Parts: sequence; structure tokens; C-alpha cells
Amino acid sequence: MANQRPLSPHLQVYRWQITMVMSILHRVSGMVLTVGAFALAWWLMAMATGGESALRAAECLASPWGKLLLFGFSLALVYHLLNGIRHLLWDAGWGFEIPEVYKSGYAVAALTVVFTVLIWWAALGGNA
Repeated sequence: MANQRPLSPHLQVYRWQITMVMSILHRVSGMVLTVGAFALAWWLMAMATGGESALRAAECLASPWGKLLLFGFSLALVYHLLNGIRHLLWDAGWGFEIPEVYKSGYAVAALTVVFTVLIWWAALGGNA
């Protein structure tokens, strides 16, 4: 006998909203940071070893692909930090009204871009 219970709705049923996107991006950025932590450990071990290992690690990170990965890592780091602060404010009971949820979501997205660009501008020797 077939089960007559309704099926659970899937992503195709829901209309995309900023809260949904921010939640998914928070999880994805957490996974990116996990992979990036292993890459950081590899880089630290290469630098500690010195010699050829340090040279290869430096060349890898200085390549266009390496810089793209570093940019992605820094973008994920900034986003995860800002969205985590947003969640901490929610835990304290602030910002639960729908307009505030949307404002804080857009603020996190905008500040992520601004802070990441500023970090890279400073790291690449931006002039003040």
C-alpha cells in the first residue's frame, strides 16, 4: 500500500528570499573556511620547512589561481564573520522584525564586499 502522506517541499517550491540565500551562503562559507584552514596548515608547514617547499608554496599562492583562491577565502572569512555577528545579535533578541532582517541581510552582503575589497587594497599596497 502506497504512503499517502504529502511530500516535503523542495527548493523548487520555495521562492528565493534573502534569508534563505544568507543561510545557504553561511553554510557554504563555513565549508570554504574549513578547506582554507587545511590550506593554511599546508602553507605554514611549507614555510616552517623552508627551502624548496617554501618556494613552491609562495609560487603557488602568487599565481593567478592562488590569488583567486586567497580572495575567495578572504571573502568567505569576512562574510562568515559578519553574518555570525548578525546571528549573535539575533541570539540577543535584536533584529527579528522582518524589515530589520532584510536590512541586516543586505548590510552584511554590502559590508562583505566593501571590507574584502579594503583588505585586498591594503594587502596589495594601496596608497592612503
